[in-house]
Amino acid sequence: MTAALELAGVSSGYGEALVLRDLDLAVQPGEIFALLGKNGMGKSTLLKTIMGYLPARNGSIRVDGTETTRLPPHRIARRSIAYTPQEQALFQDLTLADNLRLVVPDNRIQAGLDRIAEWFPVLRERLRQRAGTLSGGEQKMLLVARALLPQANLMLIDEISEGLQPTMIAAVARALNAERRRRPVAILLVEQNVPFAFSLADRFAVLKRGEIVARGDVAAQDARSIVEGHLSI
Repeated sequence: MTAALELAGVSSGYGEALVLRDLDLAVQPGEIFALLGKNGMGKSTLLKTIMGYLPARNGSIRVDGTETTRLPPHRIARRSIAYTPQEQALFQDLTLADNLRLVVPDNRIQAGLDRIAEWFPVLRERLRQRAGTLSGGEQKMLLVARALLPQANLMLIDEISEGLQPTMIAAVARALNAERRRRPVAILLVEQNVPFAFSLADRFAVLKRGEIVARGDVAAQDARSIVEGHLSI
């Protein structure tokens, strides 16, 4: 089976500073892979490198078997990738509905809005509201909804649970699980919230100072203690 995402020996960083060092990682179709680590370990840098916002210094990045390492971001995005950055990258002056219309064709928008109402009922009555007037948690739910609507083959999700109330975290988890059951989407989930990540993921890796220091199956008996041990240091 061709991996939805495959990284081999990838290094990248900012200016002269090398943040990621020789990373190897693969996410399979239909799999949720959790990349865990504390702040400043290189998790967001990795997603920006995958998307082409930061150039890889060396190594190879392949999406559905196609080399994307040197492609510009707009061409990488066309490879059926949905990216949800940690920053709440919404058009604040547009309504919720208009933010969603940007990612799906007009003939699919009504079906998309119906799905949003199913995933996140709290957004149902706010489709005409400007995105910038939503609470922080509601904006994050809108980001997830916007990533789900195009039905991309690969989703990259950065720290979506940060600052969310437990009920909102549960809603995001239900939406991602429902989409994974419906079709073989691959999801790379960057997180610090271990319980949330483990409630969704099949496999995990721990990133520490730009290197993967542990990896394994979430179902393994000692998996959670291994992760929490690395995150506590």
